[in-house]
Amino acid sequence: MTQVDFYIHVDNKLQTACTLAAKALVHKLRVLVLTPDAETTQQMDKLLWIHPAIGFLPHCHSSHRLASVTPIIVDHVAEPIVHEQVLINLHAQCPALFSRFERVIEIVTGDDADRELARGRYRFYRDRGYEIRNHDMSKGN
Repeated sequence: MTQVDFYIHVDNKLQTACTLAAKALVHKLRVLVLTPDAETTQQMDKLLWIHPAIGFLPHCHSSHRLASVTPIIVDHVAEPIVHEQVLINLHAQCPALFSRFERVIEIVTGDDADRELARGRYRFYRDRGYEIRNHDMSKGN
């Protein structure tokens, strides 16, 4: 069953997504960063070129010809799914394809609107019996 992790009280959602994608890459896990729109996809693409400051996180769009061998996919289009290990969801809702992944990561800022949307996603996962782990980033986890 899919493992769901909520990272709460983050300062910057996109920067946190980069950090978590980098951690997954260290563990040789493949990641889909699912963004809500083309603009956010472009922002994530730019961040992954400079994160970490002295490195590069290999990534591309799901439609790119090298997607099947690229460890990080960044796109606002969910299909085609190239791999099913880690999904970093930056959408306001739970994507229909979430259960195909081994792990889903939800990132939540301190913004009231963002927290309210995250509560809805949390209830969605909980009500369907998914195990949920919470990581409070305000505590330095």
